Amino acid sequence: MDDVRGFLDASEAFFEALAAVAWGALTLAVLFHLLRLVLRVRGWQNIIRAAYPGARVPYRSVFGAYMAGVGVNAIVPARGGDVVKLYLAKHRVEGSTYPTLTSSLVVETLFDFVVATFLFLWAVQMGLLPGVPDLPRIPAFDWTFVVEHPRIAAFLGCVLLGGLILLIGWASRHVTAFRQKVAQGFAILRDRRVYFRDVVSWQAASWVARIASTFFFLRAFHVDATVETTLAVLVVGGLSTVLPFTPGGAGTQQAILVFALAGAASSSTILAFSFGQQLVVTIVNVALGFGAILLMLGTLRWRGHVRDAETEIRRSRPGAQPEEPSPEPTGAPSRSAPRA
Repeated sequence: MDDVRGFLDASEAFFEALAAVAWGALTLAVLFHLLRLVLRVRGWQNIIRAAYPGARVPYRSVFGAYMAGVGVNAIVPARGGDVVKLYLAKHRVEGSTYPTLTSSLVVETLFDFVVATFLFLWAVQMGLLPGVPDLPRIPAFDWTFVVEHPRIAAFLGCVLLGGLILLIGWASRHVTAFRQKVAQGFAILRDRRVYFRDVVSWQAASWVARIASTFFFLRAFHVDATVETTLAVLVVGGLSTVLPFTPGGAGTQQAILVFALAGAASSSTILAFSFGQQLVVTIVNVALGFGAILLMLGTLRWRGHVRDAETEIRRSRPGAQPEEPSPEPTGAPSRSAPRA
């Protein structure tokens, strides 16, 4: 009976926290989230421009492709939206290829990796993250197998890494054209000054907008919005999507945040914040993403286009056998179609 009463009390506190949201702070949080996306797209556009210096790379098309990917990633696990992003970008940038566009996405994450690593080390030093013995006991923790079987996980990780290294090595020796296409996506890294000016500057600004968005989300749900709590939320958000078993790391993010923000607010308030932030961001991303898909494809049936993209990506890999081209699906963008 006590357990039932405790659950009911916690549920009541949770919904009260949701109902007491500060709408002004929530509006600012959403606006900074949108600004973050706008800034990130500019960085990716400059990476593609460097890869294809003679091609026209309109911002509207890159923004539409990027947002379509963000929208699909919000509801599909394992970053399935990245295929949508690549498909739309390829059909909007004349002469582009999947290997080059894929490597451009790698370049787009380099600065994020550096920032996330520093934030993670800071969080570990501050004791904001649960230790390894605590992880299996955290509710809804997605990495339970990895934590409970570290040797097997490490072995599988080494096998996957070794296979990837062998594949890259084989491709570099036997498939010159494929290697050149992949290297083309890294073209902007050849000039560090240009890379910092055209990519890092925009991504640094997007991180500022992301921090501001997180700060106002905390304020909106009445969680103490200090530098420490804001950065802790950013760290947890990054960790929960490293292994994207669920869309946006749902479940894992809430579980770790209760640990990381202990003392900043009650567990019900922290859960209300985490759930509310993820719900709002998901709604915004899905609305923008599927709006972009509708404008660029003329339909919301994106799965058929994803299958076509996956087929084209497989054909572009080293050693792939050429196949008869399949008819383009209804509503598919063509190079002669109006640009978004």
